[in-house]
Amino acid sequence: MKVLKTRFRTTDEFLEAYKSDLPAGGLFCPTTTSLDERDQVLVELNFPDLPNKMMLRGNVLWWRPALPRLRVRAGALVAFDEQEADKLAFIVGVAQGTRTGVKRRHSRVPIEHPARYRCTQESEFRTTALREISIGGAQLVTEERLDIDDDVTVELTPPGGTHPITLTTKVTYRTPTGYGLRFVYRDGGGSRRLRELVRRLVEA
Repeated sequence: MKVLKTRFRTTDEFLEAYKSDLPAGGLFCPTTTSLDERDQVLVELNFPDLPNKMMLRGNVLWWRPALPRLRVRAGALVAFDEQEADKLAFIVGVAQGTRTGVKRRHSRVPIEHPARYRCTQESEFRTTALREISIGGAQLVTEERLDIDDDVTVELTPPGGTHPITLTTKVTYRTPTGYGLRFVYRDGGGSRRLRELVRRLVEA
């Protein structure tokens, strides 16, 4: 999956490129990289008021080359996936001055990967999915009730792997579709293994 690194010098420049008329929102991303219609991409988005670079999954609607004589920039129109609605609402709110955010140490990457989880006091795993991940944490999709600071064990099999890996996490916040988790490292190699896991998930 291609990553489009999209930087806007000002908030107004971002709002001009944002397309609210698309079903789940979209963005014109300046790029000279030739793209085909329906290509899946990750948009790495940044503008001055955004506390972190943010990554959103979407599909290319069209791409055009530059036309210097007509002052037309090369770029692609990307329609975002419906699962990115909450994140996009936050981004637009920041741009419009109605929302603020806390800077994260690690930017999260949107994924959709099957997993299992259980709280520490439970013995049975529940089937679920992870929707975002970084080496610092992940977003768990579930309708089950969890409490902030709950300890949660997550199991998932990396792309191309044959055995699941176990992640120790703690619930840090709620989302409309689940919960945000923070990874708890039990040894010095935890960060290195998570970096490799994130890389494999993104490449898949």
